[in-house]
Parts: sequence; structure tokens; C-alpha cells
Amino acid sequence: MSGFAGKILHVDLSARRFERIPTMRYREYGGGYGMGTALFWDLCRDKTIRDGRRPENVCCVMASPFSGTNVPSAGGRCEVSGVGVGFYPISWFTRSNFGGHFAAMLKQAGWDGIVLTGRAASPVWLDIRNDRVALREAAWLWGRDAWDTQQRIQERVAAEEEATDGWRAVPEGQRVGLTTQPPAVLAIGPAGENRVADACLVHGAGNAAGQGGFGAVWGAKNLKAVSVVGTGAVPVADPAALLQARFVAKERYAADAEDPDLHAWGNLDRAPEPVVFVKHPTDERRTSACHGCINGCKARYAVGYGNEVTCNTSAWYVPFAARHAGGDKDKVAEIVLRAGDWLNRYGVNSYGLSRALHWLESLHRRGLMGRDGPIRSDLPWEDLGSLPFARELIEALATRRDIGADLADGWVPAALGWGRREDWEKGLLPFPYWGVPEHGYDSRAELEWGYATIVTERDINDHGVNFIFWDLNMALAYGREPRIDAATLARRVAEKTTGDPAGLDYGDANMYSEAVARLVRWMVHYNRFWKNSALLCDFRWPNLYSSRTPDLRGATASPDAGEQVFWNAVAGEGITFEQGLERGRKILNLQNAIWTLQGRHRDLARFARYVYETPFDRFRFPFYHWPTRDEDGAWAYRSVMGRRLSEDGVERWKTRYYRLEGWDPETGWPTRPTLEALGLGHVADELEAAGRLGAAAG
Repeated sequence: MSGFAGKILHVDLSARRFERIPTMRYREYGGGYGMGTALFWDLCRDKTIRDGRRPENVCCVMASPFSGTNVPSAGGRCEVSGVGVGFYPISWFTRSNFGGHFAAMLKQAGWDGIVLTGRAASPVWLDIRNDRVALREAAWLWGRDAWDTQQRIQERVAAEEEATDGWRAVPEGQRVGLTTQPPAVLAIGPAGENRVADACLVHGAGNAAGQGGFGAVWGAKNLKAVSVVGTGAVPVADPAALLQARFVAKERYAADAEDPDLHAWGNLDRAPEPVVFVKHPTDERRTSACHGCINGCKARYAVGYGNEVTCNTSAWYVPFAARHAGGDKDKVAEIVLRAGDWLNRYGVNSYGLSRALHWLESLHRRGLMGRDGPIRSDLPWEDLGSLPFARELIEALATRRDIGADLADGWVPAALGWGRREDWEKGLLPFPYWGVPEHGYDSRAELEWGYATIVTERDINDHGVNFIFWDLNMALAYGREPRIDAATLARRVAEKTTGDPAGLDYGDANMYSEAVARLVRWMVHYNRFWKNSALLCDFRWPNLYSSRTPDLRGATASPDAGEQVFWNAVAGEGITFEQGLERGRKILNLQNAIWTLQGRHRDLARFARYVYETPFDRFRFPFYHWPTRDEDGAWAYRSVMGRRLSEDGVERWKTRYYRLEGWDPETGWPTRPTLEALGLGHVADELEAAGRLGAAAG
């Protein structure tokens, strides 16, 4: 089986029993979220569970054929799936992923993934060394942060291997024999141990599976960590074709490391620069990348802190630290990056904090939260913005102390419990859907992000189309001319997606159109297979346009460096790009069947009230431009701020989307004809037995 290790490790934590599952049974799902979904369907005895902390939950940690290879921006991705924690009104079956080297090491150990069921009677850590697998007692690790846990496990494994034939001690502490690599470790911190909704799984300094609350899932299973050492290799069907496609992707589409274009358009074009929102007080750093990446978006610093504090983890505390430190930019950076370190150590997701901390501050200022307020909090809110306050807040959230006790089940449930529903409905607490925070791309402006989220299960976190926002608005912010005009951009994106440029028209008259629904449908199908199952990095794929190529076309679906080229070179299947999309459609339908059994109905797929009632007028820029057409059909970049979504319009859009998917437009449930056409007749049988099979169109 080229690309696959051939077996999946099933760990029954309750019985402390191991089973090998043949990967071939699930090969068509690709890996990642696809395989995790199929395994959940087969192994979860009660698919109606609504809280991931239940022992019946089936949690999958999956690699893909690309894991451990040099497929550009794919070799290090790892996907986690299962019923989540902290969503509203129901914690759906969901996903998260992370980068680094864990998935590569897992494949090199001979495993395509890990399935975790049941609950251990006491804290354990899963120790994988090639084919040797053991559940080890972990009481000595309980209470330690995620970094300390990883280091101590690495030291323990190394010490034990030195005493066997696998390791041979040599001068200066070096080792040869089995491997020179320490085990790759995925661990929870105190937040996971205390089963709080924002708890992450953490690998390395800052690779985290954040959304979904999977740290809480592991904490509820009494699983502190998984460590893996692998000394094998990943079988590749056509190594020469893989290398050739990588060279083409690197030379034609990706940034030139020797002469980077910092203003390039297109996500593969990004220069190897850390994705951070503050400038570190020193430029003494080196770029850090996941296994096999051709770009690199993280950094490691000579000062020894802020390592791999990336993206939102470097942004959540910026406005508060800036106010606290005044004009001292170096001090702000130090506060923010050290605070990011504490998030990673405690295993707390930054997204809730980044959107809700302004709201918490407003509650304190209004006298509604504090030592004497109706919402009791002994935290020193007068020190908000300082590093000590950040650490104390993170510790409170991770240990269910102070307001952390109320926030342990999620931000929106906490607001409702505090009697602050109006804050959520008015957008003071900007959590627009499913109880998860606004990612930063407002649904009233960026339609595909919001729509794709309400028809799935969590913040979609898909930057494929979203890179238009960054390319365009950053150019405008710095007074530069756009690299690609609006009409050409719409055509280039349409060529790679639906064939209809109208899908990219986010003007008021087109907000609820079938063209937009088709674009979202393409995006979700791509997301389900190529991104979340084949595990191509969200920051780099899809590559829909590129300012590096003469015709401005990106690598996606191209005959020389498209996604299918890499898949076929590694897995040897010979599928087309479109067949990959069809696999994504099958995965989505299986997931919708799970959501339906959990209680999904189209009436739940709604935005928070403020999205319908309050015009969008606050953002990091004073503008939010997007390609739109005027009444004469002329394309231009125009601002989409100042508007709100129509409730009736969104309902019309949902009906169009459900019909395109072949789902019952009255309920949003899958139908038998659609499921059977995808080879999921057994799924239709289970839905029918539960009284939740959608009505087919007459």
C-alpha cells in the first residue's frame, strides 16, 4: 500500500487492550478527518452523544499518505476528530489539526493513525516504539504542563532505550542505533486535565490542536500524552514523480527564499516568515517549519521565548499589552510572546480569549464582574495587559479557578449562565455560530467563511478563498496597487473551483445566490478531502491564483504540481482532482449523518442575532474590500463593510445549498438517494431506523 503504513492502532483505554485495524478498509477516505469519520461511524456505539468528555466518545488521531513525505506543506500535518467540547447548542462531531513532526513519526513507526476509545481507570500515557505499544502509568506526569510533560517523556524513553540493544551510548551524550531522534510527543496541559472546553493538544513548542476541546476529551479519558518513536520509512509509489512535482511547486509557485517577494499574491507564494502579529525585540531567529514544508511560518528566537508562538497565539493579548506598556514596542512583544508561551504550556486555546477578553473587560468596567460584582472574580483586572495578569488569567481558565469555573463548558454557555444573553446577541461577545468565536473574518463581509461554518460544525478555518482578503486589504493598507485586477482574480478562482466567476461576487445583490452556494460547496468538499483528509496545510493550499506565474494561475489542480499529482505519486491511485472532491462529498455526507443523529436540524444552522441586526462597522482595518460587480457587471474591489445579513436571505441561501448537496431542504438531513449514490446505503438504513432520514425530492 503505497503512502500508507497499512495499519491503524485501536486503543481501548477501559480494557487496556490494543487492536490492529487494517487501513485498507478505510483507504478511500484518504486519511485524517475522512478516516476518522469512518472509524467513528463504525466504532461509536452511541452517536447521539453531545459532550466529548463522555467515555463513549471515539477520538481519532490520524495521519495521511502525505505524512512523513516531502509533499509541500503536507508532510507534518495531523488530524484529530471526535465529539468536541464547548460548542453551542450541541458539541458536534468535529475536528482539529496541528503541524510539526508527530504525524511523520507516527507513519515512520508503521501506523496510519490511532483510535482512542473508553476511559482509563487512572492517568496513563501511550508509548509507541515502532510495533511495541504500551499504556504506561502517568500519575507522575499529572499536573505538569505540556512542555514539561513532553520533555520528561523524551528523557524517560531515551533512558530506557539506552539500556537495551536499541540504543548504544557514545561519547558526548550522542546516540546511534535505533534512531537519533527523540520521540514525538502529543500532550495535554492542566487545561486538558481539568476538562475545560478550551483545552488543546500540544506537540512541540506551539503546534496545537486548538478548536474542538480535544484536550478535554483526553483529560476525560485520563490520557496525558502519546509518544511515538519510528525508524521506518513511508512507501512512495513514484519517488521520481514526487520529487519532480515538488521541484515544480517550489520553483514555479512558491516563494524564492533567496529573493522573497514580501508582497506576493497567492498562499504558496508566501516568503518563509513567521506569521506573528508583533515584531519580536530581536531579529536573531531562524524559520521553523513542519515536516516537508517549502515555506515555514514559525520562528525560534535567540532570546529563548516566543518560540513557535504563531498566528492568533501572538495576537490575542496585543491591544491590552500595548495599552499597558505604552509606546514600548519591544516590551509589548515580550509580554505577548511570553503570554503565548503560557497558553501553550497550560494547553489553552487562544481563540476564545482573543474575542472574549474585551467583553470580560467591559463587564469589569461596568461593575458587573469583580470582587464585588454579581459575577465574582478576584483576578486583578486593574493589571490587565501585564504579563503577570496574563499568566494568572490563563491559570484560572486552565484550572477552573475564579471565572474559569464558569467558562469550563464554553464561552456562550457561560454568558447565558451569567444572564448576559444580550451581550452575545448584540455582538459584545462576538461568537457568531456554534458557540465558537469569530475567527476574524466577519460573516457579514466574508460570505464563504460564515456560510461554510453554519453548514458544517465549527469555525471553518479555511484560508483558501480567504487569502484574497489578506492579499487585497494588506495592499490597500500599505498604499500598493493590487497585483491582480478584480475581474482577472474572479476568473482565475472560478477556473479552479466552480467555473462561475459570480461565486466570488460578494456584493449586496449576490449575497444569497446559487453561485455563492456553489463556491461554498466546492470549498467544503475540497476542505473535507484535500485539506482535512489528505492533510494539505491550510496556510498553503488550495493555491487558486499566483502573482509568480505569467498567467496568474495557481498550482491547484494543475497537471504538473496539482494536489492530484502529489496524491498519485505517493499513493499510486491515479485519481483526478475532481475525484478527490467527490471523496470530500462522501466524507461530508457521512459527517452530516452523524450530526443528524446528534440532533442537527436546519433550524439550528443560524448566526447569532447581531449578524442579522447589527451593521458590520468595526474591524482591524477601516475597510474590508472584496471583488464585487456593479449593476453593469463591471468588476472592482469595493468595501463590504456597513452591512448585515438578512435572516430571510440566509434561509434562502441554505435551501439552495441543501438542494445542491442533495439533502432535504426542510431539515438539512441526508437523503437515501444521495447516500446510496455515494456507497453509504448502510448509513441511510441507520438514519431511517432513528427516524432521521431526509425526504428525497419528489
